[in-house]
Amino acid sequence: VQLQASGGGLVQAGGSLRLSCAASGRTPSTFDMGWFRQAPGKKREFVSAISWSGHTTDYSDSVKGRFTISRDNAKNTVHLQMNTLIPEDTAIYFCAADRTRGGGWPYTSPRKYQHWGQGTLVTVSS
Repeated sequence: VQLQASGGGLVQAGGSLRLSCAASGRTPSTFDMGWFRQAPGKKREFVSAISWSGHTTDYSDSVKGRFTISRDNAKNTVHLQMNTLIPEDTAIYFCAADRTRGGGWPYTSPRKYQHWGQGTLVTVSS
């Protein structure tokens, strides 16, 4: 499974960006998918996740109400719509895939996911 994240860039505070994660390989439409981010000098943190069916989503408290995750299984793509961006959202954003759909780990845990993309940089200026 290969994951390719895109859509990052430089935006002013209050602006929007849409990240995409294109998955290729074996049946990615059956995978739970997640987004994590890592700011300079900080640990990687959970942002959002979506179940393979799209029926279940999860968000960190810091992005809830501002970010929306969605998926298009016909195109094997997951999107993260980010609105009302703030400087604290500045980070490298990584998409991740869980082919096991569980393994006992919650959506918020990096251990749930076996496959990771290379990341896309989001910079929010004040």
